[in-house]
Amino acid sequence: MFPSALDIVKNSGFRSPFTVASCEDVKKVSLVGPRAGMAAAMQPGDSCEFGSNKYFLLCGLGGILSCGITHTGVVPLDLVKCRLQVDPDKYKNVVNGFKVTLKEDGFRGLGKGWAPTFFGYSMQGACKFGFYEYFKVMYSGIIGEEASYVWRTSLYLAASASAEFFADIALSPMEAVKVKIQTTPGFANTLREAVPKMMKEEGMNAFFKSLVPLWMRQIPYTMMKFACFERTVELLYAHVVPKPRADCTKGEQLVVTFAAGYIAGVFCAIVSHPADTVVSKLNQEKGASAMDVAKKLGFGGLWKGLGPRIIMIGTLTAAQWFIYDFVKVTLGIPRPPPPEMPASLKAKLALEGQ
Repeated sequence: MFPSALDIVKNSGFRSPFTVASCEDVKKVSLVGPRAGMAAAMQPGDSCEFGSNKYFLLCGLGGILSCGITHTGVVPLDLVKCRLQVDPDKYKNVVNGFKVTLKEDGFRGLGKGWAPTFFGYSMQGACKFGFYEYFKVMYSGIIGEEASYVWRTSLYLAASASAEFFADIALSPMEAVKVKIQTTPGFANTLREAVPKMMKEEGMNAFFKSLVPLWMRQIPYTMMKFACFERTVELLYAHVVPKPRADCTKGEQLVVTFAAGYIAGVFCAIVSHPADTVVSKLNQEKGASAMDVAKKLGFGGLWKGLGPRIIMIGTLTAAQWFIYDFVKVTLGIPRPPPPEMPASLKAKLALEGQ
């Protein structure tokens, strides 16, 4: 199991990361980093301690629900987007893509690939959110409280990149199956039908050949998703929301979460789109490499389907953050406020200003 935040702070340097803190330690220790000042002991209304193993597991559960539900919900748009990317001659635009799909496959055809989407992105969500929270606490414990505040954007970027590395390994097999079902006419209609066919044709390579381009797509996407979200929330409470977060109702806080998530989602879609196009095309063409596909598509081809992807990813990211935060509220998972400058750093700046 994961070492808790209390262990990280107590052992400072991982001399014995799995040592369990005593009850007295729990009362005294404060967390290091962006969440500094939050007591490690359980707060009223919380179901677990911030940074505990239970905390990380519950965050992973929130990730399963947020990613699994949202990605499955936009399967029709995702299907059309993938077809625009791999066959732009047949699918001219989003509206035409829906018309052609409905004409050829009917309404059921719009749901192609829902099963691998649900299972794949549920596994990815568990790793993405669970590991993000874990790495954020771990890295802040390594660099210390003041550095964690000053370099908090870098901390968010490093933690999210680390989390997504593992999340994509979990996602890759189901993503390959999903794209194969959606973009290869007549290949298969269901998960159970597609997996043995892919295994027979290409072996295990069929499920992991797009892992590198998936990293290229998802790691920048996730870095933007988490860092942009965290800083946008901070800015919204500082400059837009007319009252402090502590005075906002849970409903008002969730509205801020949704707004910050949508802003982050737009940027996510843009930075990750070329790699997304390569992933879609790569899983359609047997034996091709990511470089071969990129050269064949050209610069313009790499940006096909960006419009629908901005709509899809913006909505998706906002919904994911909303669901994730809603799960935290519902299950009593600790939700620390945006980071504040540590008192020690304020004192140093005050002395320098004298």
